[in-house]
Amino acid sequence: MPSHHLQLPLSRRGLLLASAGAGAALAVGANPARAAGGKRPFGRYGSPTARLTPQTLYVDPHGRGDFTSVQAAVTAATGTGRTLVLAPGVYRETVAVDATRTEATWIGASQDPRDVVIVYDNAAGTPKPGGGTYGTTGSATTTVQAAGFTARWITFANDWLRADHPGITGTQAVAIKVRGDRSAFHHCRFLGHQDTLYADSMSLAVFARQYYSHCYVEGDVDFVFGRATAVYEDCHFRTLNRTDLTAAPYGFVLAPSTAGANPRGYLVVRGRVGSEAPDAHYKLARPWVPSSDTTARPSLTVRNTWLGPGIDAVAPYTNMSDSFPWQSQRFAEYRNTGPGAEISVPANRPQLTAEQAESATRATYLGDWRPWKRGC
Repeated sequence: MPSHHLQLPLSRRGLLLASAGAGAALAVGANPARAAGGKRPFGRYGSPTARLTPQTLYVDPHGRGDFTSVQAAVTAATGTGRTLVLAPGVYRETVAVDATRTEATWIGASQDPRDVVIVYDNAAGTPKPGGGTYGTTGSATTTVQAAGFTARWITFANDWLRADHPGITGTQAVAIKVRGDRSAFHHCRFLGHQDTLYADSMSLAVFARQYYSHCYVEGDVDFVFGRATAVYEDCHFRTLNRTDLTAAPYGFVLAPSTAGANPRGYLVVRGRVGSEAPDAHYKLARPWVPSSDTTARPSLTVRNTWLGPGIDAVAPYTNMSDSFPWQSQRFAEYRNTGPGAEISVPANRPQLTAEQAESATRATYLGDWRPWKRGC
């Protein structure tokens, strides 16, 4: 995604301490008995000697599982239907799940996503060892290409900081890029700054379906973006403060890049958009029409969602490029509440009719796939 402004002096520790609710911050690995000296790091999910199934692999950074790194377990988990159980700890590594490893499931053993963190610190402008830079896609801490991927109770993070790298202008730093169809995340956290959660697809012709339930996402610039058909249900989005800026906007929550042939893009339902920034300093969304697909028609519906004072209620949408104004895209709202949802200029806030809202549901967006029936 295009870069915006620079320098947000937030420490890496501060990033990892961020919680899914105000006043509820806990340290990563906050349960020391589980994370370091405990005898049962995998909780009710058993242990390497008492497996859930023969397809289960156990990951523990302290050496009490089958592997100490997530990527090593992914590499070993060939084929389809493999389960990884992750013990509490901070896994500082990049992880890639290729398209052959379908129907994989990752489980945070403690059932608290703050305990299990997969994190790295590449940005788009970070130099690669062999020359060049990583680019936005290459900056991802975790990349998932396989279909049927499910994750529960895990934090995916990118703790690259602008303030630590003033000479780098490519400040996009992805926590996770998800490209596979039928990808589901339950009770997960996604932490970063610019381009935190990249909800995408394998190609322009594939309308990958994704489902995010009871998740927490934070960032500043376009921190939920991409061309997937994605439903965000009961999720909390949190905009970060920016001490490097003196004027609004500080950033943008959502930046869909839906293919023009796709009838549906992003759906936010029963969500919450909070902020640590001053009032009205964030836009709710802007459309991304990438140079690789100038026929894109970004689609976003936000319904039954609480929008906090951090959102600019007068003008919640803006353009990423004047060549593709947001008014010509597919943005709409329905029955939102909160100070950021107040309608003072109706033309700036397109609303669905009650009849149109009947088709703006998770079932309509996801078709015959019902991931919420398997959620935890």
